[in-house]
Amino acid sequence: MRRGLQLPRKSIRFKLLTFFLVVAIIPLLSLGFLSYRTSSDLLHVQFGKYGENAVSQLQYQIDAQLRQMRLTAEYIHSYLLDPTKSVITEEVPKSYSQIQEKNNLEDFLKALKTEMHAGVFIVTKSGYFYGENTLMPDVLRQESWWTGISPEFRGQYWTGLYETHHYRADYRDASRKVMGLVVPIRNKEGPLKESSILIEMEADDIYDQLKRFERDMVASLTIRNSAGKVIYDSLGDREPQTDDVIWSQPLAENDWTVEARLPYETFYQSSNVIRSYTVIGLALSVLLALILAVWLASKFTSRIKRVKDSMNKAGAGKLQTRIEVDSEDELGVLGRSFNNMVAQIQTLLDEVTRTEQQKKEAELRAIHYQINPHLLFNTLNSIQWKARLQGNEDIRKMLYHLTMVLEGNLDITQELVTVERELAMIDHFLHIQRIRYGDMFSYEVDVDQGAAEALIPRMSLQPLFENIFFHGFEDGEGLITLKLQAEQELLRLTLQDNGRGMTEERARALLNPGSKRTTRGGLGVANVDQKFKLHFGPQYGLSIESTPEQGTSIMIVWPRKESASHE
Repeated sequence: MRRGLQLPRKSIRFKLLTFFLVVAIIPLLSLGFLSYRTSSDLLHVQFGKYGENAVSQLQYQIDAQLRQMRLTAEYIHSYLLDPTKSVITEEVPKSYSQIQEKNNLEDFLKALKTEMHAGVFIVTKSGYFYGENTLMPDVLRQESWWTGISPEFRGQYWTGLYETHHYRADYRDASRKVMGLVVPIRNKEGPLKESSILIEMEADDIYDQLKRFERDMVASLTIRNSAGKVIYDSLGDREPQTDDVIWSQPLAENDWTVEARLPYETFYQSSNVIRSYTVIGLALSVLLALILAVWLASKFTSRIKRVKDSMNKAGAGKLQTRIEVDSEDELGVLGRSFNNMVAQIQTLLDEVTRTEQQKKEAELRAIHYQINPHLLFNTLNSIQWKARLQGNEDIRKMLYHLTMVLEGNLDITQELVTVERELAMIDHFLHIQRIRYGDMFSYEVDVDQGAAEALIPRMSLQPLFENIFFHGFEDGEGLITLKLQAEQELLRLTLQDNGRGMTEERARALLNPGSKRTTRGGLGVANVDQKFKLHFGPQYGLSIESTPEQGTSIMIVWPRKESASHE
């Protein structure tokens, strides 16, 4: 057991793995901790500022409505104190002029009322009121906030947010949420003495703003006056905690204070999320570091194992085995030396193999040339002279042209010849056919200027002409047209006949070297196509268009190349 525990300490892979982990994990943990602290502090500051701005915005919106109520009360008070305006002389008008005075006052109050106003009234000490006929003064005087107004109060009395009950039932939304302002009138005499201005503003918008703030900020709101009276409270059953995050903002128009309270857990929830993601990120980073450490350590030690495995393969006869050398250290030098040694052994074996192959080729070539072409030519010449002595001129000419064709076939010293030489071989072939068939066929040739010096594979046209006579024509009757066009760097040869033609399937089979053939012709056409492809590339070669009983057109395209003598 002790020996087993000591083995990892002696392992290079274990030492490298430990080193890589220490180097990678310590910076990762330090960076993760600093990143968490920085982002959390920044988030708390930004969220705190956002909360302050949100409370300030809410305070501004409430102040705007309070300011409108205050200005409305000041306009009414200024109107009543203006000596140029008619003054109410009787609480209940009795004469026409008094009725006119009341109507003028109520028209003024109606003009000040906007859609946001629930009601604008002047309420006397006796309960009589001026304004729209929607108010029930007896119910108003029983409201708790109204009875709570001290008779000695001389300033602006903000009644807070409440639900009304003192409007007539036939008035729209008789029960509604409003915000009220009561201002005592400072007249010392007359029916308006000890009267009050009552301004009530619709509070639906304010409630919507308060609810929207609570929803967006996930906070509770409390509005209090300077005496500690709660105007609005959304805390509900939740008790305020000492660690709550609080944003407070006093209103400019009165003594109210808006206070937003956010639980500690909610405020720091984002920090908890950041901490969770940071822990997850660190865990993944440590895992990645572990994987990379294992990979790097394995890569180093695997080089030694790779050298060993390569030596074993080479010893088993796999001489194409090489060690990938990617360094200049000792292992790299060792791998390069091994590669050189195996390459030398493989070169020697290849040389032996090549020598044996050349020996076999020489033996085959000797067997191939056991039939001496000279013997064939001498024999044909002898027959030719015999025919000449006997006066058989047709046989002599056929033998002469046959000899010329055979010389072209058996001359293996050149694989590429000029078009001119290839057409000369065709002329000899056609002479033989003309002696055989007479003037049954016609032959037309059109070669662009300069194209005759271009190179073409040897004996590539004769098999095509043979197919015309053996498979296209009947008793040698027909028309053969050969046209050679030079198109910039390409040559295009078109060979046409008006013979039997063939089907489209047969035309495709002629160009397929592996297709099954029932006639001799297909093999020669496929061989010609393969010659052009082998010499010039797979994109060149033959294409066939044919219609039964209308003839065949063979097109050959290959790159233009001049002979060395012409150049």
